[in-house]
Amino acid sequence: MRALSDILDELSGHGELYERLDGGRLRCHACARRCLMADGTRGACRVRSNRGGELRVPFGYVSGAQCDPIEKKPFFHVRPGARTYSFGMLGCNLRCDYCQNWITSQALRDPGSVVFPREATAGGLIAAALAGGAEVVVSTYNEPLITAEWAAAVFREARAAGLLTGYVSNGFAAPEAWEYIGPWLDLCKIDLKTFDESGYRRLGGGLEPVLDSIRTLFRLGIWVEVVTLLVRGFNDSGEQLRGMAEFIAGVCPDIPWHVTAFHPDYRWIDTDGTSPADLVRAAEIGRESGLRYVYAGNLPGRLGEWENTRCPGCGSLLIERRGYRVIGGAPGENGRCPSCGRAIPGRWRDRPAPQP
Repeated sequence: MRALSDILDELSGHGELYERLDGGRLRCHACARRCLMADGTRGACRVRSNRGGELRVPFGYVSGAQCDPIEKKPFFHVRPGARTYSFGMLGCNLRCDYCQNWITSQALRDPGSVVFPREATAGGLIAAALAGGAEVVVSTYNEPLITAEWAAAVFREARAAGLLTGYVSNGFAAPEAWEYIGPWLDLCKIDLKTFDESGYRRLGGGLEPVLDSIRTLFRLGIWVEVVTLLVRGFNDSGEQLRGMAEFIAGVCPDIPWHVTAFHPDYRWIDTDGTSPADLVRAAEIGRESGLRYVYAGNLPGRLGEWENTRCPGCGSLLIERRGYRVIGGAPGENGRCPSCGRAIPGRWRDRPAPQP
């Protein structure tokens, strides 16, 4: 049986996010690692490589593609209840031992992952998205920063078809990556995994590039929501939670923050799952820190009001949810509260209400 890396080498295209150096070396700009690749070597993600002085990158395949509720990404301020066509590839620039998507993200590092790509075209994916009634197309399941050229090709087709486009990303990016994909990107969910540099180093990354990604996306006018998967003993201290919440509020208090439940998986199977009380405590810290839209997730029906969207002005219930399902409600015309007229930032079906 051929190695997965050999299969992926065949399913590749010419990269664009790099600079050429002397001696046939390349510097990749897809993520904050900025890998330096001599001829015949791969970057740390293992899917971007230097072949004969040319950067080769993942192209023309998916590891999976399907329609999901947009709330599953999660985006709570984008077209509530919309069907979202999710597609992914393989590989990641981080190595989180608690990864909930490790089958795809760690496929080239972990022999326990048994997943194979299937060839695809950008046009074929968008045709499938339209046939499924999708309003949004999202690159997810693996880290989209390292497959940006393929996402750009798909997003160009999506935009032509009138669909919104989004990333589900860890945010460990080089600024050039956002400059590259930004013109084709409407939405981005960023994982803020911890507010501790040593914690990020443990995952193979760093904190500041992620914080800079949130600032950059906001500055570019791309709709951003932030998610923290709450893991006991790793990122759930009051100090860390308050640091994350205050940082987000400092960028803009209207950025939604989702605190979501961890379940034991991959190499962290001996860590307890997150309880409803843990999530509520974190959500309350977010609200106390000045965030107007704080959500708790992954434990549907057990989190009370923290699954819903309320107007921060008058308190009216705008969107009622249970897990990924919208039970009722939506902002009124032009994304405003029907009761008091306050603008609710998001990408609604009427006119977008941008983050101020």
